[in-house]
Amino acid sequence: MSDNSKISPSCGILQVGQTVIDPSKQPPIPSDVGNLPVIPTRNLVLFPGITMPLNLVREQAKEVAAMARKERRLIGLSCQKDGSVDEITSASELCDYGSLVEVLEIFDLPDNMQAAVVRAVCKYRLLGDGQAADASAAGMMHIAVKPITQPRHRKDDAYGALTTEILNRVKEYKDTGGDLELNVVMSLDNLDRDDVINFISTSFPLSVPQKIELLSIYRLNARGERLLEMIGEKLQELRLANSFKEKARVEMEKGHREAFMREEMEAIRKELYGDSDPSEELRRKAETLPLPQDVKRSVDRDLAQLSRTNPNSPDFAVLSGYLDTLLDLPWGVTTELNSDFNVAEKVLDSDHYGLTKVKERILEQIAVIMNNPEGHAPILCLVGPPGVGKTSLGQSVAKAMGRKYHRVSLGGLHDEAEIRGHRRTYIGAMPGRIITALRKAGSMNPVLLLDEVDKIGADYKGDPAAALLEVLDPEQNCRYHDNYLDVDFDLSNVLFIATANTLQTLSQPLLDRMEIIELSGYATEEKIEIARRHLIPRIMKANNLEPESVMISDEGLVAVIDGYTSESGVRLLEKALSKIVRKLILARMRGQAVPDKIGPDEVAGLLGKPTRLSERYEGNDIPGVVTGLAWTAAGGEILFIEAAVVPEKNGNLSLTGNLGDVMKESATLALQYVRGHAAELGVDPSAFDGKAIHIHVPAGAIPKDGPSAGVTMVTAMVSALTGRKVRHSIAMTGEITLRGRVTAIGGVKEKVLAARRAGITHILLPEDNRRDVDEIEKDFLAGIDFSYYSRISDLLDFALEK
Repeated sequence: MSDNSKISPSCGILQVGQTVIDPSKQPPIPSDVGNLPVIPTRNLVLFPGITMPLNLVREQAKEVAAMARKERRLIGLSCQKDGSVDEITSASELCDYGSLVEVLEIFDLPDNMQAAVVRAVCKYRLLGDGQAADASAAGMMHIAVKPITQPRHRKDDAYGALTTEILNRVKEYKDTGGDLELNVVMSLDNLDRDDVINFISTSFPLSVPQKIELLSIYRLNARGERLLEMIGEKLQELRLANSFKEKARVEMEKGHREAFMREEMEAIRKELYGDSDPSEELRRKAETLPLPQDVKRSVDRDLAQLSRTNPNSPDFAVLSGYLDTLLDLPWGVTTELNSDFNVAEKVLDSDHYGLTKVKERILEQIAVIMNNPEGHAPILCLVGPPGVGKTSLGQSVAKAMGRKYHRVSLGGLHDEAEIRGHRRTYIGAMPGRIITALRKAGSMNPVLLLDEVDKIGADYKGDPAAALLEVLDPEQNCRYHDNYLDVDFDLSNVLFIATANTLQTLSQPLLDRMEIIELSGYATEEKIEIARRHLIPRIMKANNLEPESVMISDEGLVAVIDGYTSESGVRLLEKALSKIVRKLILARMRGQAVPDKIGPDEVAGLLGKPTRLSERYEGNDIPGVVTGLAWTAAGGEILFIEAAVVPEKNGNLSLTGNLGDVMKESATLALQYVRGHAAELGVDPSAFDGKAIHIHVPAGAIPKDGPSAGVTMVTAMVSALTGRKVRHSIAMTGEITLRGRVTAIGGVKEKVLAARRAGITHILLPEDNRRDVDEIEKDFLAGIDFSYYSRISDLLDFALEK
């Protein structure tokens, strides 16, 4: 076997070291050769008249060359059809045409290598396998050939023009960036015109089949014309490749980074990602998902664009991130729902104590969904003060129905894009919180808790509450459109539950889409039971304690509730109980004695002096002081309204205590009513002359407002003007009109529980609120009397001492 990839051909007399070789002295050419020794080459096709050094790699090639040099005989030089084959044993593995060559010289090379200088005498056509002529050549490969001598050609102007054009094309190929060896380039200007065609045919970078085609052509002029065509084709390919490279360079400079050939793009992808192609992985993932037709078309279009995008381009990261998000959504994935209603009811009862009416409404909803899984469930909105269990109710609903659960916090949200999603016009865009929640839940039918919808803000970025209208509308959310996804997504199977502390900040359209379920505060008895069932076990588990290691009596729990919490829910109660447990653990670590049972005295020792004394009833020993009832987002509270008559020429109304506009209007209305009905109320009309009414509501640092202080302010004014004290241990709430009618108010249960915590024994309410009291559990009303009034004059007759 021979290898000539680094050796250049030459023509004429050749000098090797000190030896001058004249190729004109050659052995005679036989007419037929049936026993020609041959040296196969991998890619060398040697044309007649061309002399070339040839590397001898295989031992058989060395033996053939040595024999030819010694015996001054011609041998064959044939190119094999498959250059990757190492062992050539048959003539069928060689090309149809080869060259009869004379071995002019053999010389040694470093590393035990040899090279031979050979000259092609003529070409031959391969006939088949041959046989060795004698025993000395038995180990060599022989072939049968038909020598073909090259006819003489006319050296006319046409031949000269042809060779000139070939040389010009070769030079142009080199100038365009073609790969030619230096020896070949240097020989172009010194070539004899007779050798131009065969020399270029041997040395020009053509494929083996192309060179065999040239060698098979009989006449030199025809061979030159075909060679010129092949050089032109190579030159055109080179120009095209250069233009592609130039375009790629320009596009890279401009930032377009577009690949100019799919093969080069595949090479880049393999270099960056190895065998893993992000676009192919996404395509395989998309094929396994049950995507709607419109979504599938969009995904296919984006995948095609991704496959054409340069991986180094920012667009690639944006598009691949979008497709990853889109395909990561739970398309067609639903959770198998619980169909046993009794199990659902037991879950709600075990997770929540009390809240009878609230749980009843939720169970109604669960029953309807179990009866008709394909129906549209109304959106429930749980409204109540903090710590009453709104969020945990959502978790219990998901647990009872066997659905997955995810909480979406909306408090402080002020950007509409947080709901609808950001448009994919910049790096960092993301879907809205609804789609993100579904992606995390991994199901198309989870329970999504929209927490704190009353604390959504609005600014120049839009109104998120308005964006929620589409989410919470059963007629629209089956085709919910997120700006980031830019495709419709079905939310009709999602059970939405919203929570809020107050309805005053919610828009009317949003309220229309939700069914309001109010959660009032807990009574002391309920808090004790909740602490026993849920809070204390949870605290003990969090602190790695056995449940029976800390015993708190009912009296101790009452002491904690009355002296350290003063809330509608149980959040502060849990914190106080946690503090007690931490104090006990600290005492044990210090080796101090720990009480076996925690009572009121132990509570005071562990928590310090009671911190919640402001709600205790302070008495009505002074005229003009009235105990009122108020509702806040944290539950019910009592507040004291103080009225005083002070000398003043103008007789204006003074208001202090950080009152809101509604309470200011109630005070003005109360004063005008008292003035207009002074005689009827037992007030001397001259009491207003040169005097002013000053109304103060203590705790001036706390803003106060609401439409339920009218009767309290009227009572305080009349008491201050007449000197009649208010009856002991009573509290009141209600609004009035200029005609003296007492109107209904809200938050009755919270206000009643606040009065009970404060030690009030008698509550005065509007007549229209009697039904609200009837809905309160009787156990929570023990020790409290109620009086109902529709006229303010009747209320004053009872409330003021004679």
